[in-house]
Amino acid sequence: MTDMPNHTTPHNSLLKQDARTVKRNRAETRFKAYGIAAISAGMLMLLILLSTIIGRGTGAFQQTFLTLDVQLLEAKLDKNGNRDLEEIKKVSTFGYAPLMAAAMEAKVAQAGIVTDLKPKELEDILSKDAAAKLRDFVLENTDLIGTSVEFRFLTNSRVDGYVKGRVTRESIANDKNINVAQLDLVDALRADGALEKRFNLAFITGADASDARPEAAGMGVSMIGSLFMMLVVLALALPIGVAASIYLEEFAPKNWITDIIEVNISNLAAVPSIVFGILGLAVFINYMHLPNSAPLVGGLVLTLMTLPTIIISTRASLKSVPPSIRDAALGVGASKMQSVFHHVLPLAAPGILTGTIIGLAQALGETAPLLLIGMVGFIASNPPDGIASGLMDPNSAMPAQIYEWAKRADPAFYERAWGGIIILLVFLVTMNAIAVMLRRRFERRW
Repeated sequence: MTDMPNHTTPHNSLLKQDARTVKRNRAETRFKAYGIAAISAGMLMLLILLSTIIGRGTGAFQQTFLTLDVQLLEAKLDKNGNRDLEEIKKVSTFGYAPLMAAAMEAKVAQAGIVTDLKPKELEDILSKDAAAKLRDFVLENTDLIGTSVEFRFLTNSRVDGYVKGRVTRESIANDKNINVAQLDLVDALRADGALEKRFNLAFITGADASDARPEAAGMGVSMIGSLFMMLVVLALALPIGVAASIYLEEFAPKNWITDIIEVNISNLAAVPSIVFGILGLAVFINYMHLPNSAPLVGGLVLTLMTLPTIIISTRASLKSVPPSIRDAALGVGASKMQSVFHHVLPLAAPGILTGTIIGLAQALGETAPLLLIGMVGFIASNPPDGIASGLMDPNSAMPAQIYEWAKRADPAFYERAWGGIIILLVFLVTMNAIAVMLRRRFERRW
């Protein structure tokens, strides 16, 4: 017999989950499901964005061309027959229009196409830029005057839109730029093979165009403007930003003055970019009287905007270097400057390069500061002649060019805006890929 009470304490089995564990596991499963749903939604939005950009922008890389055999009549282009370039230059684009009209009539007759269109209506199928292109070709090849040359002309934006499905016969009911008879001719020329859609390299290498010839507009000159701006940003923001970061992180005393500086740098990184545009307008243009729309001014404005990003990323990279590296360098007799520049800075270089390239990529896509310094009010029709003109002559930039096209009325410009976004995205993705590669190439583990 025993005086102990005869009762047993229930124990949970290790092989069976209790209610609280089941509840926690269910909560964890729900949280994972939420995370997967969030990632899926984000990927879906990204897919929709990319598909929209590519679907609407790829048309800008293709253009409709009409191939014609043009008779370069000596009586029209070089009446004296001495091939003097200065005399040939006196023939304006109006003098080349009859040659193109005759070439159109000959092509229609050769293809056996029956049409009631007048010669002027036949010529109107071509781009307004066609005569200028033909004139430039003749000035570069004066020896071909008097012969027949096969030339590929751009068609106008309405014909190009019709071939791409953007313009329909119903939509041109009130359009004064094209009529149904001209579309019938376009169909006949397509069947003959003279009119076809081809890759348009001029969109990548060419310059902007006026509202009368959107089919001739290109991104090339604005890409050069962006390049010069990025060179200015790289030449100024990188050394200034890295030097300021090294001083604040390694040499500056920790007091209220440096605290104020650090807080202001962090605040500047969050300032809207248009504020920097107002600052650039006030200082660089109104006070220093630098030229409007110049890549130098754009580069200076973007430098001010990029500096906080570079300083913050550089300081984070310097902080990531273990203090033991500094202590070891100082322990073997190195000075403070030697420990920083010989040991700390090389180890922080991958992060510094990454932050710099990301800052440049951010500056490359900025539009608001460029609006205020006039880079959307100038049509860059020719590339710069050299470095000085590339920095000081008025030009545009890729984001400003895209903005300018997007606000124009002709749908062909809207299509080119989407195409410009594709080019800009290619630049941004390339810069970010370079940042990743540089980080992996120079990264050191300790």
